[in-house]
Amino acid sequence: MSSLMAMSVAQEKVRKAKITTPFGDMIVKLHNDTPLHRDNFINYAEKGWYDGTIFHRVIPYFMAQGGDPNSVGAEPDQALGSDRCAKIPNEIKPHYFHKKGVLAAARLPDGINPTKESSACQFFVVQGFKQNDAQLNAMETDNFKFSDMARAYYKTIGGSPSLDMNYTIFGEVIEGLEIIDLICNMPTGKHVGDRPNTDVVMKVEMIN
Repeated sequence: MSSLMAMSVAQEKVRKAKITTPFGDMIVKLHNDTPLHRDNFINYAEKGWYDGTIFHRVIPYFMAQGGDPNSVGAEPDQALGSDRCAKIPNEIKPHYFHKKGVLAAARLPDGINPTKESSACQFFVVQGFKQNDAQLNAMETDNFKFSDMARAYYKTIGGSPSLDMNYTIFGEVIEGLEIIDLICNMPTGKHVGDRPNTDVVMKVEMIN
């Protein structure tokens, strides 16, 4: 990114959204340097797309995924998460990493999605867990190294470093970080997949 572009992005208004859940609210700020994902999320939120959807895939110490329109009022045995939404070109940035609380776009696997295009509707919030240097070292390759800042976050507040450079991160939780812990600790097993036994329904609205 050129210095002029960086200055332009920095001067843009930072948009924030509120994700309301039965446990309380998460306030997220959206990143201006992922404008396709930012504007898409704003559009969906303002249209009420997410209202009544659930966090249909919840994996403790990893993440909680939601946004599937088929999850509204879904039957207990209904399979959720099939991505029939529009796709967005990836905006993967090396300076973003999957620390606890980041908002990232879900996507189809590499085998059928080699360009890592994002789902326009489904997203996830990272929980993860704290890593140590040995664990982080084992994930590095000749072509990928964790920055010192990423290591500090992963060792202090945790996250899911194995996802780095594979998904577009377009925001992060700035208030209500404890809500993701509560969601990820919901018991599962009653329904199909990793859906919580008691639905965690959300409402998403822009607040500025």
